[in-house]
Amino acid sequence: MKTLLCATLDGIEAKIVEVEVAFVRALPSFSIVGLAQTSIQESKERVKSALNAIDFKFPPQKVTTNLSPSDLKKEGSHFDLPISLLIALQKNEDVDFSEFMVFGELGLDGSLKDTNSIFAIILSLAKDNLIKKVIIPKASLEKVSKIPSIEIYAANDIKEAIEIFTNEKERKKLDSKAKIDANSIKIKDRSYFYSDNYREDFIDIKGQESAKKASLIAAAGMHNILYEGSPGCGKSMSAKRLRDILPPMSLDEILFSAKLDALENSEPTFLPTRPFRSPHHTISKASMFGGGSKNAMIGEIALSHNGELFLDEFPNFPKSILESLREPLEDHKVLISRVNAKIEYPTKFMLVAAMNPCPCGNLLSLKKECRCSDLEVQRYNNRLSSPLLDRIDIYVQMDEITHDDKPTISSKQMFEKVLIAFKMQKGRGQIELNGKMNDSDIAKYCKVDDESQKLLNQAVSRFDLTQRGINKTLKVARTIADLDESDTIKKAHLMESLSFRMKK
Repeated sequence: MKTLLCATLDGIEAKIVEVEVAFVRALPSFSIVGLAQTSIQESKERVKSALNAIDFKFPPQKVTTNLSPSDLKKEGSHFDLPISLLIALQKNEDVDFSEFMVFGELGLDGSLKDTNSIFAIILSLAKDNLIKKVIIPKASLEKVSKIPSIEIYAANDIKEAIEIFTNEKERKKLDSKAKIDANSIKIKDRSYFYSDNYREDFIDIKGQESAKKASLIAAAGMHNILYEGSPGCGKSMSAKRLRDILPPMSLDEILFSAKLDALENSEPTFLPTRPFRSPHHTISKASMFGGGSKNAMIGEIALSHNGELFLDEFPNFPKSILESLREPLEDHKVLISRVNAKIEYPTKFMLVAAMNPCPCGNLLSLKKECRCSDLEVQRYNNRLSSPLLDRIDIYVQMDEITHDDKPTISSKQMFEKVLIAFKMQKGRGQIELNGKMNDSDIAKYCKVDDESQKLLNQAVSRFDLTQRGINKTLKVARTIADLDESDTIKKAHLMESLSFRMKK
């Protein structure tokens, strides 16, 4: 009995599946066992038709296909090709399947088709060094060839796939290209990629110098930021322009974003553009964090991993969603537990939020009268708890626009400054950007002198800073120092960082 290796997705990670086919002398039948979902059960008809298209006579025996391990749920039409190969080559004793993993959906005429899950599965396996040689449809080649360090063999149909095993001399290996067509910089022998396509430009925002500086700092270190201001002052404009000035991406980050695109049934672009998600405040908790009645599906916060999650009208989101954001913001992961599965998603995103100062929006206005009572304003602000606000790195109160306001800086100019800060961070050996540093990284990279420490101690008493607040202040100060190309955090950097702490 021969076996072939394939794989299935368990959440966003792949699990190896061993495909076995046994032929038994009994009444002719074809069955698939091993917790195979509907998409796999339907492959029986596709396999029969595809093999018939190449004049293969289906054996007059009981054909049983087993997908092991049997306690793991499997789904996906990419199991068609390994099942058909095992049946077609059952009598060929010289065939060696041991080095290969095989993926592909069959057409009724024997042609091979791409599926969204093939790229995601192979990328997950490659990340864990679980795959060396793979056979895929040629339709999958453009995407899969971006994955480094694997040998790829592609086929147009089942006949070509059979020849890969039966005619080694004609076997053509296609090495992975792992090439990203974009601007790049090299730091410590590692390449980082970025795009110079600014879809929306900060030059469109007039005035708001404090908000622009806060946006620059937030982008340079991937810090969580909250904009507060009257309606129409430019909060949403700033948040949407942030995504085009975020730091460059590594190849691993680009491939992971492409993997999330594939899982969401979108065509991966392989562009160095960080994810941007902007759910409406009527979103359900399951859609935000992931979930489902049977299988745990990926949610908005996981889809924004390595990118920006923009929550407009921040206090209008349900209280349950706002409070549940606290763990993903702190731990950079979310665990979805269901009866059938427990799945962990990474959530290292940059939270960008925007809110009005009161329900009517005019509390900070010098021109319009606020129609809200003190109780309404208090209730509005109480929707955001202190532990949640403590996880915001940068708070900026935006001004009303005036006729004297002028555009001052473009997205291109801001991104050039982000690049300077990025080179500073990666140049000193940081794995994570400043906004995502853990406690040990803070102790290593955010050291302050005696004068700055004295100022920080005074701020702890005056602003009632928590330990998390102290860490946030130090991380923002580190980014401000990087923008100034300073190796040390100076008193001025710390003072500017403290000016962006929320004090209510």
